[in-house]
Amino acid sequence: MVRSGEEPRPAGRATDGTGPASLRELFLQGEPVETGVRTSILNSWQRCRSLGLSPDTFDLPYREDFDAGSRIVRAAVPVLDRLQATFAGSQVNISVADANGTVLLRRFGDASMARSLPAIQVVPGFVFAEQVAGTNGIGLALAERQLIRVYGAEHFAQRSQQNACVAMPVRDPLSGRIEGVLCLGYPRGFERPALGVAIRRAAEGIERRLLGQSSAREQALLRTYLATGAGTAGPRHGVALDALASEFHPRDHAILREKAAELISGAQRGAAEVTLPDGRRVTLVSRPVTSGSGVRGFAIEALLPDFPAGEPLVIPHQTDELSGLAVSAVALSLARPALTLPAGHLTASPRPAGTPDGDGATAGPDGTDGLRLATGADGTVPADGEPPPAVPAAADHPPSTAAPATAGSGRRRVEPDAGAPGDGARGAAEPDSALAADGGRSAADERQPGEAFPARGLVMLGEPQVGAYALAARRRLELLSEASTRIGTTLDVRRTAEELAETAVPGLADFVTIDLPDAVLRGEESADPLADLRRTVVHGIREGLPFTPAGKRIDFGPATPQLRCLSRGEAVLEPDLKAAAGWLAQDPEPTARLLAHVHSLIAVPLLARGVVLGVACFYRAGGSFGDDDRSLAQELASRAALSIDNARRYTHERTMVLALQRRLLPHGLPDQDAVEVAHRYLPAESDVGGDWYDVIPLPGARVGLLVGDVVGHGMLSAATMGRLRTAARSFAELDFPPDEVLTHLDNLVGRLDREDPDGKGAGVIGATCLYAVYDSAAQTCLMARAGHPPPAIVRPEGTVTYPDLPAGPPLGLGGLPFDAVEVDLPEGSQVVLYTDGLIEDRHRDVDVVLEQLREALAHPGRAPEETCQAVLDTVAPAHPHDDIALLVARVHALGPGRIATWELCADPALVGEVRASAVRWLSDRGLEETAFAAELILSELITNAVRHGAAPIRVRLLYGRTLICEVSDASNTAPHLRRAASTDEGGRGLFLVAQLSQSWGTRYLPEGKVIWAECGLDTA
Repeated sequence: MVRSGEEPRPAGRATDGTGPASLRELFLQGEPVETGVRTSILNSWQRCRSLGLSPDTFDLPYREDFDAGSRIVRAAVPVLDRLQATFAGSQVNISVADANGTVLLRRFGDASMARSLPAIQVVPGFVFAEQVAGTNGIGLALAERQLIRVYGAEHFAQRSQQNACVAMPVRDPLSGRIEGVLCLGYPRGFERPALGVAIRRAAEGIERRLLGQSSAREQALLRTYLATGAGTAGPRHGVALDALASEFHPRDHAILREKAAELISGAQRGAAEVTLPDGRRVTLVSRPVTSGSGVRGFAIEALLPDFPAGEPLVIPHQTDELSGLAVSAVALSLARPALTLPAGHLTASPRPAGTPDGDGATAGPDGTDGLRLATGADGTVPADGEPPPAVPAAADHPPSTAAPATAGSGRRRVEPDAGAPGDGARGAAEPDSALAADGGRSAADERQPGEAFPARGLVMLGEPQVGAYALAARRRLELLSEASTRIGTTLDVRRTAEELAETAVPGLADFVTIDLPDAVLRGEESADPLADLRRTVVHGIREGLPFTPAGKRIDFGPATPQLRCLSRGEAVLEPDLKAAAGWLAQDPEPTARLLAHVHSLIAVPLLARGVVLGVACFYRAGGSFGDDDRSLAQELASRAALSIDNARRYTHERTMVLALQRRLLPHGLPDQDAVEVAHRYLPAESDVGGDWYDVIPLPGARVGLLVGDVVGHGMLSAATMGRLRTAARSFAELDFPPDEVLTHLDNLVGRLDREDPDGKGAGVIGATCLYAVYDSAAQTCLMARAGHPPPAIVRPEGTVTYPDLPAGPPLGLGGLPFDAVEVDLPEGSQVVLYTDGLIEDRHRDVDVVLEQLREALAHPGRAPEETCQAVLDTVAPAHPHDDIALLVARVHALGPGRIATWELCADPALVGEVRASAVRWLSDRGLEETAFAAELILSELITNAVRHGAAPIRVRLLYGRTLICEVSDASNTAPHLRRAASTDEGGRGLFLVAQLSQSWGTRYLPEGKVIWAECGLDTA
């Protein structure tokens, strides 16, 4: 693997261990600092700034689900224990993170540090990836994929300015992938040059233990591969693909590894060209490898023609990392010279050959992987605060002691180690006789004279049989993983069944059919699923096969595999359908035609929570299914059945809520002449909310228009909507003005919240509402809203406006007033009321939607029904996430010829004159039959106003669908209907009014009141 040293520090760098603090500040201020900061640090700062990270942020993501028993944890624990003993008494913080930057292990040279450091430096689970934590040792080591030092102000985050660290990626020696990061953190004054040596040795120890977790057969193949590559004239040294992070995307790595697994399982020597998503082509070469112990396998190498052939190439794992595995005699041995360091610094001593410790690493005399820390007389680590000198990149890479190449031989002279018995190593054999990885031929035999070897990276090494099983197992796992993300993305029963079929084809089967009972499709449990099945899904690699089409009823014969699987409750495998008992009994003619296209079948019942939901059939055209396929089909069906059952339950609940919602909404519009109304209600796709609308006839040729929206979704919102609509209608029929109606509703919602039995806020949390009252006699509209979108007014000439109504607080906040605004509406105008589901959507701008609504309404000639449909077609979202209630009202005016008005003072003598005038007015309009009742009603109401009210007194007759008699005065005294005693001289007038009219009541004005009575028209 590539282990380059840290890049040289630029001249002018601070020498107190703090790093370029002033340069960091300049960078944060946007000043250029390219000439004073190391390239890796500057690149990291720029990435942090592009991600929008703040240097003052103290919070880091924390993951509770990190794997505390992962491979790298098992490999690192003994090494960290030795490091902790080495740094005992010092202020060194030792940590191991995974490949995502999540810290998995923590160790401290001084145990008291765990009590003084913040949680992010003590507790495993915090994520130090660069994209969330800024420039730091762990994150930068993952980004740069090499040894990294970060000093003081080089950290991006302010919290780390007093610390320094050195970090080293840890790779899997077999694959070259980065498994994690080892990091040593320490105070700025504790800087030691040998810390780089220490962390390298520790990382190598972890990597040796990772290699030790592989099988002995894999290790034998790896030794042979390394020995052959190091000892032939044409060395097959290559670069690990993981080291070329700038060249290959992780997605490309996965593609190459998958193809490599196929080549190994195929057990064929050869080459395959892989085209990556970006269009580049990489050649994979499959070479047989046979170890001395007889293990036969294949090594898959990637030829990298774009990589400079003249560059020094390194194999994806250093041969000295295999010392504990008794590397073959022909393997290259890189001895490490001793380092002479001053007192108080880490001292590196060469490891004695052949003294393996318990984990496969070669330990020094003190059991610390050849590292010891020079200490003072008191056993403490000196902290002299001397800054480290500028160390060149080669300081952490001691020169190799391998023998130089023999002149003119074209090959390097290798001093072999002693071979391990039983693994095919051959003692002191010359390199010329080394075993070639391709079965006896050396690499030099495969190239033309003068031809440069392209760079090669070991992608995978394994045995064909194991590879075939591993490939099949991985594909099954990939299919199950795909199923977990593809099946159940919606709460629609039919779509969930389709997702099961799409997932299984072609990974498991060539064709899939799914049959579900009609009751399940409706969201119910089927009483007899065997007699109620309907073909729901037919999906395959091609169309045109004689399967029963979707939508048709399915009846399985008593001996068919489908019926057997439903009866047993388990999957039934038929390797050869031609020999399957009862297969032809289902439907002989089409079944016989189907046998020409399919060969094998797995029938799996869809069972979830003890409920039979249907049956899924997996067909394979060529070849037979096996037991592993049956298990996989059973697992897929089980996962899909659970998702189908969830969708069924959701469908059932949604159907119930929608039925309740529609039941609570108006079933028809009342008869009235003031407005021509059309309405729409569109439930949300995901759930039903609490939107409602209402049209309320009011006395005086007026009508109330109401639209509201309860916050939330589900049964509670629908039920609350019903309560609010009933209350709003009651308040409106009491003839309260719009602002008072909203005030009463606001009090009601607050009371419902306070009456929550659990006291946990599970009740209503609020609602919005818009109430408008249109007066056809005055051609005005009085409106008020409570947190609701404003209405749209369409004038007869086509102008569309949104009146500037005070927004008002949503219902339920309490204590805030509501204001009403009156708008003139000439005849033919339209008032459009709607809920926020029409205009508010996470993917659309509200202002843009309001402009679309304006364009859709700018057609005054349309009828309200046409306007409703046009708005839904052009403005409503395609997939609404919230309910939509829409109410369109075209207003009509009550003409002057249908209105009669008289005004009089409080003089009883004038009552007869007004009564006579009213009778004449009614007679002129052919209402003689109604005139008698109207005369008595007016006489009583005018007399009461003269006796008990205050001037001025006004009388008004409104002739529309009914005849309305109104008498108003300036008094606020309300009349009350009572039963008069036989001795009472009065008290019978209102009783007569109530008997002669269809309805009567009182409406209060800003000054005074109106007593009204409505009479039916006996003749037109």
